Amino acid sequence: MASAPFGDAGSGQTGYDVPGQGKGLFEVFRWRYLLKLLVRKETSTRYRNSVLGWVWSYVRPAAQFLIFYLVMGIFLQMARGIENFALYLFSGIIVINFFSEGFSNATRSLVDNAHLVRKIYMPRELFPVATVIVSFVHFLPQAGVLLVVALLFGWLPLPLSIGAALLGILLVGLAATGLGLFFGSLNVAFRDAQNFVELILMVAVWASPVLYSWEMVQSQLPNWLMWVYQVNPLTAAVELFHLAFWDPVTPGAHALPGNFWVTVWIATAITVASVMIGQWVFRKIEPRFAQDL
Repeated sequence: MASAPFGDAGSGQTGYDVPGQGKGLFEVFRWRYLLKLLVRKETSTRYRNSVLGWVWSYVRPAAQFLIFYLVMGIFLQMARGIENFALYLFSGIIVINFFSEGFSNATRSLVDNAHLVRKIYMPRELFPVATVIVSFVHFLPQAGVLLVVALLFGWLPLPLSIGAALLGILLVGLAATGLGLFFGSLNVAFRDAQNFVELILMVAVWASPVLYSWEMVQSQLPNWLMWVYQVNPLTAAVELFHLAFWDPVTPGAHALPGNFWVTVWIATAITVASVMIGQWVFRKIEPRFAQDL
């Protein structure tokens, strides 16, 4: 008797994979070519038929900076309390922009690409991962402006500064990916998810030391709540960027918390856990994507 060509019929197993079920984030690396195509498509269509094109990557952070600097720095006189407040503010704003764009777009990525999800098999994680990479591409011009401004203030590329900046970027990218996987999968069945994400992003800029110093928070919170504030990955990322770009040109003005590196590593562990949880939830809901879309 000829053997079954696609597995053992008696065992109930076949050579086919479960429909719509991939192997998770690890499979994204096997589909690098398609990932590059998605990133290229997103970056090329982002400003299609736009007169200013990539200039918009500078306009939004510049507008945010001017508004926050006028309101917080001039009207509320924060510039008097924080030396080189302009550099302090801008180094935090670009971190928040990177996170906000990556998280928001990753949440909508599956719904926006519903025609591909329904018709073509590919690792569905490609869509949120691609949007986070695109957000990183849009982050680079802003980081370039920050670097130029920091150099004008006398910044030098020391190993600690470069390492802190790279760790901050990694934290933001992983946090946006993990939360994007979680809320992106929920958004397929419940469109309320993207509205909930918008609420989170409204709070994000105020829940990290972008417009104020961490010392102001410490004076108002009990110790346990201060720990919660510090292990927030966004707080850690913003402070790492301050350490990288603002602290070297403002000697003596920035005293890091005594437990700073402890909270940074805890924030890193939380970020990695968010990716794992986001992937787990994504895989649980993934078989229903085509049906729900």
